[in-house]
Amino acid sequence: MTEGRLAGRAALITGAADGIGLGMARRFAREGAALLVVDFDVDKGMDATGQLKELGAKAEFFRADVTNKGDVIGSVAACVDHFGSIDILVNNAYRGAGTGRIESKPDALFESCMDMCLYAAKWSMEAAFPHMRARHWGRIINVASLNGVNAHMGTAEYNAGKEALRAYTRTAAREWAGHGICANIICPAAVSASYRRFREMAPDVAAATAAANPMGRMGDPEADIGGVALFLASEDARYLTGNTLFVDGGGHINGVPWVPDLGPES
Repeated sequence: MTEGRLAGRAALITGAADGIGLGMARRFAREGAALLVVDFDVDKGMDATGQLKELGAKAEFFRADVTNKGDVIGSVAACVDHFGSIDILVNNAYRGAGTGRIESKPDALFESCMDMCLYAAKWSMEAAFPHMRARHWGRIINVASLNGVNAHMGTAEYNAGKEALRAYTRTAAREWAGHGICANIICPAAVSASYRRFREMAPDVAAATAAANPMGRMGDPEADIGGVALFLASEDARYLTGNTLFVDGGGHINGVPWVPDLGPES
């Protein structure tokens, strides 16, 4: 493998077994990063790790449930153990809970979502911070969502969790800037695992959603989202921190006409 923009860097990506996480991992691998694939699904995680090795990257798999603090902290320790550092941290993992009205969603659902969206990132960032501070270099990329920015109907817990993540990321960016650590947010629109499930359940609605995008399509996880993540992970982004990048083909400009059928009010 020829030396790339991330040569000598070690990256940890959660939810890297499929979709956007795997797309970013593949892009990082092509640019010379060593990668820790963190995911709940062992079979998919091992397959993704094999793909990265086929691209010439050093890659290891670590099974983790990101709602478990011990698993999250353990993943950071594993990255350092395997590769000697953690230079790039990508918090991407999430598993959905479907749609429903606000008044039908129990507290436990909101708590679980906060664990996945906010606390998982909080735990990993705090564990990675001393390693990044010691090297005076770090890149944190947290994946948020246009659902929160545009307040999509039916996903209140997800919207709230992702907006909390954006606020936390911006605060960390401010506090850690003096240590050479840049923290930014990507709000993507891409053919992720959840979008594929949505497309199977409602193909006509999925096609209409893609057609409504200014670019007329959903993004490719590796070519479209991975390219922006690569920039944020690289030396070129050393003066960019605390920002939200809408990597969505322009979908955020006029919002998304998302009006799901949530059933009758209770």
